[in-house]
Amino acid sequence: MSEELNQATDQATDQATAQATDQATDQAAIDANNEEAPVEQTEEVVQSVDAQRIAELEKALKKSEALVEDQKDSVIRGKAEVENMRRRSAQDVEKAHKFALEKFASDLLPVLDNLERAIQFSDKENEAVKTVVEGIEMTYQSFISTVEKFGMEVVDPQDESFNPERHQAMSMQENAELKPNTVTAVMQKGYVLNGRLLRPAMVMVSKAPSEPLDITA
Repeated sequence: MSEELNQATDQATDQATAQATDQATDQAAIDANNEEAPVEQTEEVVQSVDAQRIAELEKALKKSEALVEDQKDSVIRGKAEVENMRRRSAQDVEKAHKFALEKFASDLLPVLDNLERAIQFSDKENEAVKTVVEGIEMTYQSFISTVEKFGMEVVDPQDESFNPERHQAMSMQENAELKPNTVTAVMQKGYVLNGRLLRPAMVMVSKAPSEPLDITA
């Protein structure tokens, strides 16, 4: 009886020990799982935050690059506008220098015309006025030399081809000896100031003779 009791006690003890061991093993596995789960979750959270931060930085970088490019274009356009303004200003100053005397030069043309007429219609054979005529000629030549220093040129196209840009045809005259559109007479000289026409030369131009009418047919 005593042996049977001892055997029963040993079996109960072994079963209790096995149960306790199994429970302890299960609890240890549960605790291990519980300990690993927060570590994995933390790594995932860190990776997510890093990815979001990187995306934000890349977005900010692209925005900064776009801003830099826009500012660069603005600087280039501004520089081009400044250069254009500088070029236009230089051209305006150059034109002002060239044509500042245009009004004054135009007012001088009647004086030159009168000197020319005085020389043209004077009696150079008359000894009484010969000295006066020579004085007028010297004055005229001195006048022309002076205005030429300021860029004024005389347009005197006698026997030249007619140029509508510098000449004004007052009449046409048949002439078999000259080519058509040849200047046969200059009624009034023209003038140019630094390449710009002040006044066209008034001229007479030749034309081909007309064919006579055949009245025998």
